[in-house]
Amino acid sequence: MITYKQNPQLDFQAVLDLYASVGWTGYSSHPEMLEKALEHSLLVLAAVDGDRLVGLLRAVGDGYSIIFIQDILVLPAYQRQEIGRNLLEQAISHFPGIYQLHLLTDNTEKTRSFYEALGFTAVDSLGCVAYTYLK
Repeated sequence: MITYKQNPQLDFQAVLDLYASVGWTGYSSHPEMLEKALEHSLLVLAAVDGDRLVGLLRAVGDGYSIIFIQDILVLPAYQRQEIGRNLLEQAISHFPGIYQLHLLTDNTEKTRSFYEALGFTAVDSLGCVAYTYLK
């Protein structure tokens, strides 16, 4: 049975394994950065199956006007079991008065369908554009 925990103490190796399992090597190859990022996140939600970390959501922002879902990931063997949906819904309900909630993700039909089903709108459909600066 999947349970959800808010700002839990996590086995950092399990976190690294989770990021690596979905190919997010930008994090898994820089463990010191990821560890600090988790420590300084506004909210971390974990999905666990027994004692196994199977999903994670990390939110950053000010907690009042804007939240950015920085990371949402689920072990491949556990995907399509509504874990990602549950993590995202819990994050949204955690910040009921928030003005803006943003995330940046890949542009696939599967991803668009997932987020649109949860009420998200692609910024391009609002006449907006998003920019990023990568080092």
